[in-house]
Amino acid sequence: MSKAKTRTVDMSVSEADLDKIILPEEAAQIERDRFKELKYQEKLAKKAKKTEKATEKQDLQAKIEAKAEAVKAKPKIARLKPRSRRYQAARRLVDRTKVYPLKVAADLVIKTNYTAFPGTIVAELVVKKANLTATITFPHPTGRIVKVAVASDALLKEIETGQLNFDILLTKPEFMPKIAKLAKILGPKGLMPNPKNQTIVADPEKRQAELEAGTLSVRTEKKAPLLHVVIGKTNHQPAQLMANVEALIKAVDPRQLIKLTLAATMSPGIKVDLTPYQAL
Repeated sequence: MSKAKTRTVDMSVSEADLDKIILPEEAAQIERDRFKELKYQEKLAKKAKKTEKATEKQDLQAKIEAKAEAVKAKPKIARLKPRSRRYQAARRLVDRTKVYPLKVAADLVIKTNYTAFPGTIVAELVVKKANLTATITFPHPTGRIVKVAVASDALLKEIETGQLNFDILLTKPEFMPKIAKLAKILGPKGLMPNPKNQTIVADPEKRQAELEAGTLSVRTEKKAPLLHVVIGKTNHQPAQLMANVEALIKAVDPRQLIKLTLAATMSPGIKVDLTPYQAL
């Protein structure tokens, strides 16, 4: 009869030592918990790094915006280019605080021109009334070449293709419905016929001859009571300039004038005394 196997237990192990013994199942669970803890810590570290980068980006953006605002708020110092010696010499001929009789101003505006070519002389007027219009017939040529066209079916076809080879467009009243269709082209260019400036007339051919002979229609600027009118060239005689300016003053009405200045191309302005004309 065979002997039964017996198992011996070391009873010398204390109860405290038994508590320290870790079973395989417990060891596996501890390892899993430690792995999860490591992953969690890595996730927290990534989140903290991402938050730090976002904060740095916001701080940088705030600095950029603050710098931009500072630059925007800083007043710009206008740097004027120094005028040429020729202009300065011409400027010394004119007293800015003085108004000159028209005869003296007409002579002076020619003397102050320093360009190598005949300069264009412009009369700049400040008037009392906005939207003021006037028609001037100059006794002497102004040197300004004006292209005047009379509306026709052939001309309208050219306008439709963008060909605007004229400065003034004249028409009869009965032709206006056809021209009205081209208002989007003519309007922005200031070429739309208008009865106020006498470009819608019963006899456009007669009006064309008048305009080409030196008759001019003028209107103040849209946003300011100002007129800019060419009255001659610096190679004209002072008497011719005087006659043209007097025709301009009469057409506009001296009572409407506040200020009149004559200036040649690139030359200083010369104030004209209006008292003799406003006293009439």
